[in-house]
Amino acid sequence: MTIPKLHGYALPGAADLPENKVNWAFEPERAALLIHDMQDYFIDFWGDGCPMIEQVIANIAALRQFCRQNAIPVYYTAQPENQRDEDRALLNDMWGPGINQHAERKSIVNALAPQEGDTVLAKWRYSAFIRSPLEQALKETGRDQLIICGVYAHIGCMTTATDAFMRDIKPFLVADGLADFSREEHMMALNYVAGRSGRVVTTGELLPAPQSKAQLRALVLAQLDEEDVPEDDENLIDYGLDSVRMMALAARWRKALNDIDFVMLAKEPTIDAWWALLSRRSTS
Repeated sequence: MTIPKLHGYALPGAADLPENKVNWAFEPERAALLIHDMQDYFIDFWGDGCPMIEQVIANIAALRQFCRQNAIPVYYTAQPENQRDEDRALLNDMWGPGINQHAERKSIVNALAPQEGDTVLAKWRYSAFIRSPLEQALKETGRDQLIICGVYAHIGCMTTATDAFMRDIKPFLVADGLADFSREEHMMALNYVAGRSGRVVTTGELLPAPQSKAQLRALVLAQLDEEDVPEDDENLIDYGLDSVRMMALAARWRKALNDIDFVMLAKEPTIDAWWALLSRRSTS
């Protein structure tokens, strides 16, 4: 009746994503970010030091930073403690008392703690829109795109995406910004949303350039055909990165650093060298 002990798995990358039925363009001026249920209580089920969860948190943090830099509203959902039986209702039958017995773990994980200007919504049901001012807040700020990340992919995140769709709000479900009970259930959520109610994307697709070396590595690995994983100082061409994909990366990163071009990437095609180029924006 409660959430089981959970185990990490390989997060889906660009090559794993289902085919989207829609090709909505991401428009930052029309978007808002929803960080869904990233409370200590829900993350505790993976135990301490789970690499998958650390990567999910890092990806969400990068999205949040990008949103703040671009005046994109940031919303959180969080289940309140001390919920009455009539508030939890059928959730009691399905999941038991939940966070009611763990009020000390109600906080959003420290690495994603809300900051001034963020909005925390009380979460009552799977969908973040139920008993919530989220829809009205989006309308009042002219936002009709919702970036969704957090836990759990096949429960609240998928349901919120579908509810957004039914309210004429375009959901963007971030495949590597989600975590779930299993990879199978994670992929089920992605397949459902891609085919029924939204667009499935990766963190890298939403960001003009990687916000960390770990994100750069994940983005590059998704471009490679080889099963072997290169070290950060190894030539990526030897691992199957061709000029067409390199030119596409250069064009994309030029949106963040206008002096990036194909020649610069091709001169030294390693993760170390590329991160040295991309990270200049944080020190300039």
